[in-house]
Amino acid sequence: MEYKNLGNSDLRVSTVALGTWGLGGGSVWSDKNSTPAEAARLLDACKDKGINYIDTAPVYGTGASEELLAAALEGRRQDFILQTKCSLNWRGEGGNFHYARDGYTVNNDTRPAAIRRDVEDSLRRLRTDYLDCLIVHYVCKSFPVEETVEALEGLIREGKIRAYGLSNSQPTDLEEYQNAPAKLRGVSVVQEFFSILSPFHGRDYFPLCEKYNTSFQTYGVLEEGFLTGPEFLNRRFAKTDIRARIPWVEEKYQEGLRRAFAAWEPLCRARGCSFAQLVEAWALAQFPNMSLLVGMRKPENLEDTVGCLELKLSPEELAALEQTVKSIQVEVLDK
Repeated sequence: MEYKNLGNSDLRVSTVALGTWGLGGGSVWSDKNSTPAEAARLLDACKDKGINYIDTAPVYGTGASEELLAAALEGRRQDFILQTKCSLNWRGEGGNFHYARDGYTVNNDTRPAAIRRDVEDSLRRLRTDYLDCLIVHYVCKSFPVEETVEALEGLIREGKIRAYGLSNSQPTDLEEYQNAPAKLRGVSVVQEFFSILSPFHGRDYFPLCEKYNTSFQTYGVLEEGFLTGPEFLNRRFAKTDIRARIPWVEEKYQEGLRRAFAAWEPLCRARGCSFAQLVEAWALAQFPNMSLLVGMRKPENLEDTVGCLELKLSPEELAALEQTVKSIQVEVLDK
């Protein structure tokens, strides 16, 4: 495993991070609800492979993901860098409507009182007295950035969190957070969608991440499974499932993906790697300070992902991989 500092913080994190959106289940991941025993086995595999960085959020299964992790972390909290999020809550205390799902109405609220309540709720669900990193789940323009930053910096001073970051944001948001009057530590990580099928947002972000020594954490590098191989294209999902609502279910995109897999297969054979490892290695090569956040529920998937770290592709191979999917790349893809 490779390790690096998380942006401007002193947190030493594994390059591969475990994403736990799917762990929470619910209607957006309609094929499986995880158990505490399965979550514990997943963390066993993380420990075995050197993955110490775990990402979750309150709304992943409306608390389910955090609670499952709490049970799995029992007795080994100190072994992991634990990252959760704030701003999205279902308490009915105001903010902007974000979505209604599974009987809950979720609002987006970045006011200081809401952030502090989010942190206290997550500390309770996760059964811990501190969070290593707190991510603003959806950056919101409705409330003053300087007040949000002041709250985040205050949580660092109190020892409730050790670092903070942004998600589902724009480069201009990073500028605003970094230039806020209350900023002392600043933004350590931005967590944004990025894949070979939708690379544009990340590439817009990279120069500012470099300027501010901010890690870029990619999610969606496997496009919810659609980049793991041609057999995945045959799967069908419930209408509420996230995998039924992204472009890759449409035939025009699936034709392009089938062509890409056919073109990539000789390289996979030559390098002894999977399709997933190929696109993960491509992503890691795009920016030096990249964190690879991959959602995984099975230990065998985790083992396959870690293998991408041994795969070093040439500039020619990297360019050829992307050229294959140029015709189906999507400019904006907000999941």
